Parts: sequence; C-alpha cells; structure tokens
Amino acid sequence: MTTFLQFHLLTTYPPSNPNRDDQGRPKQATLGGAPRLRLSSQSIKRALRESPAFQAGLAGNLGVRTKRIGTRIEEKLIAGGAGAEAARKVAVTVAGLFSKLEAATKGEAEKPLATTLAFVSPDEWRYADELAAKLLAGESVPKDLMKGTVLRRADGAVDIAMFGRMLADDPDFNREAAVQVGHAITTHQALAEEDYFTAVDDLNKAEDTGAGHLGENAFGSGVYYLYVCVDCDLLVRNLGGDIEGNRDEARKLAAKGLEALAQALATATPRGKQNSHAHHPRAGYVRVEKGSTQPRDLTGAFFAPVRGQPWEAESVRALEEMAAKLDRAYGPAAEAVVVMDVAKGQGSLAEIAAFARGAVADA
Repeated sequence: MTTFLQFHLLTTYPPSNPNRDDQGRPKQATLGGAPRLRLSSQSIKRALRESPAFQAGLAGNLGVRTKRIGTRIEEKLIAGGAGAEAARKVAVTVAGLFSKLEAATKGEAEKPLATTLAFVSPDEWRYADELAAKLLAGESVPKDLMKGTVLRRADGAVDIAMFGRMLADDPDFNREAAVQVGHAITTHQALAEEDYFTAVDDLNKAEDTGAGHLGENAFGSGVYYLYVCVDCDLLVRNLGGDIEGNRDEARKLAAKGLEALAQALATATPRGKQNSHAHHPRAGYVRVEKGSTQPRDLTGAFFAPVRGQPWEAESVRALEEMAAKLDRAYGPAAEAVVVMDVAKGQGSLAEIAAFARGAVADA
C-alpha cells in the first residue's frame, strides 16, 4: 500500500507582493465567489528548492533547471584548452540530448542553447561532461547510445525526484513528481492594494520642488492556506529504490529529503519584492498526516471566507473542523498526525521534521 504524507500549513503574510502577475500585481484567485490572494505552486516550489533547508541539507543531491547546458559545456571545454569551433560542435551535440536547440540565424554557427528548460541532475552533468570529453578526443559514440550514456530515469537528485521533470523529446526519461504542491490562497477575502510612491532627487535645488520620480506598486496581506501531498513510495522509487541493492540508500536519501521539505515548507517564501516589503513569514500552524488512505485537501474549510477575528485562530478552527468532519464521513484520513500551533505553544518544527523523515521507514 502507498504511504502518503500530507501537509496543511497556515502562514500569515504582512503587506507584500511575493508572487506577481503579468501586470506586477499580487496573483489572485476566486474561491466561493470571494476574491483571494494567491501564491502559485510554481513560485512555492522554486522557493523550496532555493531555501537553506534544501541548499544546505541536500547539497550534492540537487538538480539544476536550465537552458544553458550546452553553453556551460562549451565554456568548460574552451577553458580546458579546446578550440572554439570544436568546443561549439561538441556542446551542440551534448545539449541536443536534453532538448531541441535554438535555431541559428542565417550565416551563424549552430547555438548550444536549448529551447526549453531541462532539469539536470548532478550525475547527468557528470556524464554529459564525460561524453563531451570523449567526443572532443575523437572517440566514436553511436548516436543511438548517447542519450542512454547521459540521461537517467532515477538518480540522486532529490528535487527532481520530488517535483518531477518533463523532457518533451524523450518521455522515457521523464520523472513523475512525488510531491504535489497546491496554490496557496488566503483563507479570507482579500484584495490587492495600491501603493503610490515618490522618489526625491538628492541634488534638487531648494527652489526646484516636486518629486524626481512617481510610481505605483501593488501589495496585499493575509493568512494563506497551503496543501502539499507526498507519495512516499514514488519518492523512494524516483531515487532508485526499485534498483536491486539500492533500496536502503534510496530510502535514506528520501528521508533526508522529507526532513528538508518539512523545514522549507514552514520557512521558505517566494521572494518577489522582498527588498520593498521585507516579508519573512513563518508558518503559524502546520498539520502533517501520514497514512495509506486516499489523500484529501482541506480547502473546503475556506470555501466560505473566514470572517471572525483573529483570522489566524479562526483559520485554524475552520481547518480542524473540516478535517474532523471528513474523518467522520469517510473514516480517518491518516494513521498518525502531528501538529505545530505557534499561538498555542503546541509542537515544534523539529518534531514536524522528524515525523516527516520517519514517513519513509516502511516505504
């Protein structure tokens, strides 16, 4: 049976604009007919990957998402003494294993820049460098074997195992995400506000009145609900747990990854306009559930916007009531639950992280 680990978090954001739309305003959504502020799942996943919990805790086991695989290989070959033309030719060949490349304009050499972002693991970077060195040395590597020489279906990149990847030209090397991340929305009705601002020219003469610059920014604030679901068995498989003799190592790495995920979920935030608003929130409430029952989110708790004060406490109450109602109707959704409630002095992040780490003990 599959083990699922489900996170429910409530985090209070001050006036800020962590995740902007195409007009520079805070992203929004409508739930239950009421406007809410929103943080996209994409922005949250990037914040998780860039968090200290991931960068320090999973150093050496993180992938790189980039179009510049070929550019990096070309620069490395040239730095090692290769000629520019030979380095470019090799870089184009290796980069083409990950994605189609940008078309060269008439009269220009082919570019080693990919058309789409590729999520590349540390092992794949190493194999790509090794293949590049062989090609530069004149070794013959059959084209039909090159992809199998570089690309991997499972490796030690925890973020790729968690959040998946798609290689449009090579679906055999796609990775199904073991971690599903929802869009965070405010538990209550919320609208973006406008900030009209001016900047003064320091060298203005006394008689030259008026601002040197006029501008307008948007921001918002509120209590956000975030739901995250982890397929623990898939996470272990994505890290090579289905390879003979590798299961224990994959389970250890998955446990380390879940510990980092728990810490990052409570502390990481999208960094849009952070210098202007200094938003550094921490989750005020975290509920983690472990079990083999089909997952369910608790967004329904906020379909009717929270209206009572204080919003934080009312949001916690609504969340726990919804969890209890669903458990009564469908049976318990988890075999074990741990909660951290900052306002009540209940639990700690260390306990949450240890609980998450232990979820793969039997995966």
